[in-house]
Amino acid sequence: MTEPRETHGAEPPRHSRTQLRRAVLSSYLGSLIEYYDFLLYATASAVVFSRVFFSDLDPLVGTVASLGTFATGYLARPLGGVVFGHFGDRLGRKQMLVITMTMMGVASMLIGMLPTNEQIGAWAPILLVLLRVAQGIAVGGEWGGAVLMSAEHATSRRGLWASFTNAGAPSGMVVSTLALTLTAAATTEEQFLAWGWRIPFLLSAALLALGLFVRLKVEETPVFSVAKPAGRESMPLVEVVRRHPRNLLLAVGVGFGAFVAQATLTTFLIAYAVDAGFERQTVLNALTVSSVGAVAGIIGFSALSDRVGRRPVVLAGAVAMGALSFALFPMIDTGSAALLTLAVILGQSVVHPAMYGPLAALYTEMFGTRTRYTGASLGYQIAGTGAGLAPVLFAGTLSATGGSGTMAISAMIAGCCLLTVLCILATKETHRSTLTDDGPASGSQPYTAAQRES
Repeated sequence: MTEPRETHGAEPPRHSRTQLRRAVLSSYLGSLIEYYDFLLYATASAVVFSRVFFSDLDPLVGTVASLGTFATGYLARPLGGVVFGHFGDRLGRKQMLVITMTMMGVASMLIGMLPTNEQIGAWAPILLVLLRVAQGIAVGGEWGGAVLMSAEHATSRRGLWASFTNAGAPSGMVVSTLALTLTAAATTEEQFLAWGWRIPFLLSAALLALGLFVRLKVEETPVFSVAKPAGRESMPLVEVVRRHPRNLLLAVGVGFGAFVAQATLTTFLIAYAVDAGFERQTVLNALTVSSVGAVAGIIGFSALSDRVGRRPVVLAGAVAMGALSFALFPMIDTGSAALLTLAVILGQSVVHPAMYGPLAALYTEMFGTRTRYTGASLGYQIAGTGAGLAPVLFAGTLSATGGSGTMAISAMIAGCCLLTVLCILATKETHRSTLTDDGPASGSQPYTAAQRES
């Protein structure tokens, strides 16, 4: 059973530069807020939760358990991509984005109110996992819709405009890390563990109000408005699996290495440095500086991909990350705060943005309009499970080897980068294709001269 043809030939999409600016701002702020909440949990799981919700366990085992709850959010993200992708391809991008933002904000506020292990026993980690799953479902539906809101409003420089959604992730990391840092500076260690860590989660209420205010001012994308099907008999998920299985698998493979690297740099490396004896504030400072650099790196490399193509930029980033993975742990093991900061900056601000930034536009271009939300979200979020599983696997490796397994961890990171290299080489270049075709972009429909000038 096939879907009815799009009607873009009779009614071409009407693009507005005002709506493009609003869409980009909305996508950036929405992504920032979503990842503020999502990555706030990541930072807290590395430095707080093992002592608050798993206080009855050995410290190293508690860290593994804490990172395990962190992983559940990533495992839930594909479900969010499927559910919100389905309705986003059927009903529109905007409606789903309002729901995902609200869902994330509420879950984060509830985490900030959650009783500890000492207060309610085993119910504390159970409820923590359930709220983490809700966060995962929300962010799983958010990314695809936010990327599409920017990309489908754009007529040129799609890599640049779509990249602001990806730039929201390190921006959210900056805000969440600053929130934890300022809270920690204003409280004693005992106060921070008792109640201080809750403040950044409760601040989600204010961010949610701001995000919804901006998001409600954005119109539905012109590409979707024209392509909206007349019938509802085909499911986007079935269409993606049946018509574009190769693109889906390539999307997963291309992004997997980037997510493993991301989790290594923003979560596992942080926990490793703290366990190695660095002051928590020193580690958080390095993470903050590198996250600021990542925003510029993601936007810059994505803009470059509009000129030279998505494939060469992602390829260069993956090769560089594979090489850097063998230098990260030795730099931290020196005990030098300067080398710790340099390692995190090289990874998160320079190398990782090259393999991660262009993915927003690339995933958008790999699927047709009526299955784009589902296809892009599913490929991205399945790849994202690598970020959830990697810290747990790495922490388990360290635990099993008594802390001497860093070379094996570096080899695993490099192997994941090799997967990215192989998949990006098998992916067609799409940076000059349009988004109004019936199937995935193939590079056969370049921008018109008018579009390039707009």
